[in-house]
Amino acid sequence: MIEQQYIDLFKQYRGELDANSVEGMNRHRDAAFEIFAEIGFPSLKQEEYKHSNIKRCFDADLGLNLRNIPVAVNPYDAFKCDVPNLSTYTYFLINDRYYDKAEQTENLPSGVFVGSLQQFAKEYPIQFDAHYAQIANMSDNGIVAYNTLFAQDGFVVYVPKNVEVEKPLQLINILRGGVDLNVNRRILIIAEENAHVKLLVCDHAVDDVHFVVTQVVEISAGASAQVDFYELEENSEKVTRLNNVFSEQKENSNVVTSGITLHNGYTRNNYRFRLLGEHAEAHAGGLAICDKTQHIDNFAFLDHAVPNCTSNELFKNVLKDKATGVFCGKILVEKDAQKTQAYQTNRNLVSSDTAQMFSKPQLEIYADDVKCSHGLTTGQLDEDALFYMRARGIDKEEARLLLMVAFTRDVVDMVRIPVLQERLITLIDKRFRGELMRCGNCAVCK
Repeated sequence: MIEQQYIDLFKQYRGELDANSVEGMNRHRDAAFEIFAEIGFPSLKQEEYKHSNIKRCFDADLGLNLRNIPVAVNPYDAFKCDVPNLSTYTYFLINDRYYDKAEQTENLPSGVFVGSLQQFAKEYPIQFDAHYAQIANMSDNGIVAYNTLFAQDGFVVYVPKNVEVEKPLQLINILRGGVDLNVNRRILIIAEENAHVKLLVCDHAVDDVHFVVTQVVEISAGASAQVDFYELEENSEKVTRLNNVFSEQKENSNVVTSGITLHNGYTRNNYRFRLLGEHAEAHAGGLAICDKTQHIDNFAFLDHAVPNCTSNELFKNVLKDKATGVFCGKILVEKDAQKTQAYQTNRNLVSSDTAQMFSKPQLEIYADDVKCSHGLTTGQLDEDALFYMRARGIDKEEARLLLMVAFTRDVVDMVRIPVLQERLITLIDKRFRGELMRCGNCAVCK
């Protein structure tokens, strides 16, 4: 059994894990252990994972930083920003450990905390206990339970009531290691009543080794809060990224998430949203451009638990060569959730005979006064549009590139940071032209 080696490892090093973390994180390890020992990693027998072999990712000789030892790297040397005009507060995670900047001079609004999960647990124990491992349900999710077992640090954004962080925050995740490595990181976003914040997370692999990354993100949006959470993945083909994003929203809140994969190896994004207060809005977007043997799997579950809420899912994939794509979307409208508006769209371009796309949109509705729909298309570029452009003197390949960039535009339009939106269009164009060979931001690839 693949799981046994990690069960034994946890038992052996439990003391080290606790000693190098904080009590708030440690107290969840026992429950996580019981769940993981019982259900293990997801398998192909489970409907949600039938096209993504998660177990095989851990059937390898992977190192773990069980003593939370800092990696000797200057992130400013390893990372070169690919969005040069984006003015942000910038932070770093090196593997799964927060990089503590000695010159912390950020002029954040009063009461806002941005930084290490460990430090937040010490300074804000009440808020930490109320949110950490509370939104991320691990009872039926072996990856979340596994992450909770081994995570020792992470990144947190806390914005108190009636505070707006006008300038976006940017978190750079840098994967660095001399051996194949398992990385387990946590991200916690707490926006209290009427708080506003935008966070961009960029993923980059610097070293040419295999990484298996588990990431758990918890987003808590209070009444009338606004949270933007964007992820830009530009990893190497040796990175397996298992990402779980959980969001809970109170009344009149607005949450936008968008995951854009420009380069990857093997990626599984698991999005789970719960709308718990009336007039809440959730917008979930995703875009992946995959070729060679790259794999992208997006699973999105939106739970409308109360009346008068709105949700919108929009996921798109562009696949070529032997790439594989998976989309499984489910909207649940509970019995009392009248006046729900929920829309789900999945569009895919498959430009080779050997690429594969698997899609499964689902609606589960128990209320009778709702507006819900789902749409799915998988195909190639419109030949009529190609003919129209060629008839006006545009080269065939250039016409194809322009149409593919246009295909991605509505996902990019979900991003509510104009400078980032403009830069994403440029990066997508570069990706289609083969100019974004591995990642755009790390010095190794310059």
